[in-house]
Parts: sequence; structure tokens; C-alpha cells
Amino acid sequence: MSTDLETVEGTETRELVHFVTQQTRFALLNNILQHPEQLPSMYELEELNPSVSEATVYKHVQKLIDAGIVEEVALADDRRRQGYPWKFYGLTEEGRAFLEDHNLLAAEETLQRIYETISDKPEKMVKYENAPRPES
Repeated sequence: MSTDLETVEGTETRELVHFVTQQTRFALLNNILQHPEQLPSMYELEELNPSVSEATVYKHVQKLIDAGIVEEVALADDRRRQGYPWKFYGLTEEGRAFLEDHNLLAAEETLQRIYETISDKPEKMVKYENAPRPES
């Protein structure tokens, strides 16, 4: 489903910038950008946002998907492994272009360096971080 990000449900560009910069949604976008593959699982997004409930993380990811900023990417059936995630979340091409056009990607490299310094990740998060990802 292709969505014109300039007119999502009648939303003007200024309103879309406000939508993506809402605190929780912007944190989730930053989590996606800082992830080594830029495709975190829902569990990883939840772990990176401990002050937000799992339901709230899910709700905001769905809103970003509905807006065409984020997409859910599934691992092919033959590459799925028991005990590992198979659904991941990344920016759509349109979403990346929108964020670039509005200078919301300026800290992408810094975010990745910060993510690399997180030393107290739970074992499950490290396992999920190293799970197979769909080819981009």
C-alpha cells in the first residue's frame, strides 16, 4: 500500500512533521535509525523504551505504519528460526525521504554510535539483535 506522505488522511506536511516528532514516535524512529540493521524487532523497540508500556510502543509503531513512515518487514518462512523474531520494523523509502527533507535524520550516525555503546543489554535483546533479517 503506497501512501502519499504529504496528504496522509488530509494531513498537511506541517502536521505530519508534528506527528512524527511526537515524543514516543520520534523515539521509535530514532531506535530504528540507531539499530545496526535499521530493522529492530518489536521486542527490541520495547526494551529501548522501558518507560513506555508494550501496548503503547505497539500502538505508536502501528500509527507510523499507517502514516507510511514505517513498514513491517517479515523474514521469509524458510529463514525463520524458532525462538527468534521474524517481524521487523524499518523506514519506508518515502518515510526516509520525508525525514531527510525535514532535517530529521541529521543525528543518524550519532544515534548508531550511541547504540553501540549500550553495554547492559539483556541477553534476549542481544540474541534478537543478531537474528536474521530480511534482505533490504
